[in-house]
Amino acid sequence: MARYTGSVCRLCRRENLKLFLKGDRCYSDKCAFDRRSYPPGQHGQRRGRKISDYGIQLREKQKVKRMYGLSEKQFHLVFKKADKKKGITGTNMLVALERRFDNVVYRLGFVNSRTQGRHFVRHNHFLVNNKKVNIPSYLIGVGDVIEIREKSRKIQAISGALDAVVRRGVPQWLDLEKDSLRGVVKSFPVREDLTMPMQEQLIVELYSR
Repeated sequence: MARYTGSVCRLCRRENLKLFLKGDRCYSDKCAFDRRSYPPGQHGQRRGRKISDYGIQLREKQKVKRMYGLSEKQFHLVFKKADKKKGITGTNMLVALERRFDNVVYRLGFVNSRTQGRHFVRHNHFLVNNKKVNIPSYLIGVGDVIEIREKSRKIQAISGALDAVVRRGVPQWLDLEKDSLRGVVKSFPVREDLTMPMQEQLIVELYSR
C-alpha cells in the first residue's frame, strides 16, 4: 500500500485526536483540528453512530499507525516482532515504535514531526555514535549518542525545531544537549513515558482475531 500523501489534518479529525503531525503548527490557532474537530467528509457531523467492537479496535490501530507514520505492512511487522518477545505484547510494540530513529530525532526536538524526521534521516543529516545512519526504522539503543552532522547544523528547519521543543518537552528517557546539538539515550522508554492516549490492548486483540 502506498504512503498517504493527502492532508494530514484530515487524519487527526478522522481519529478525533490531535496527532501532532504538522509539528509546531499543531500548537497554533491555525490547527485544523481545533477549528473543525469532527470527522472529515459530508457525513462527518452525523451523530448517533454505533461502533462495533471491531470498529473500536480498528480505529485504535489506525490512530497509532498514523501517529508514527507507518504503512500497514510496517506496523504489522512491528507487532509481530513485539509478539515474539517476552513481556506484554502491547508495551513491547509501543517501546519499539518509540525506539525508531525517526521518532527519536523528533522526540529530541531536532525536527518538527516524525515525517520530517524520516526525511532528514534518509538524507544523512544525523549521526549515531559518530556513524551515518539513514534508516528511519533503525532501533536506537541505550547509550547511543545522536547528533546533527556538522554540515547540517545551519539548516533552518532544524534550528527552528530546537527553538520550539520547549512546547512539547523532551522525554525523561532522553537527554538533549542543546548547545552541542546532540542527544543521549539514557534508557528505554517505559509505558508511563508515553502520554498520548493509546489503548494498545485493543490493537493486540485486533491482530489476534
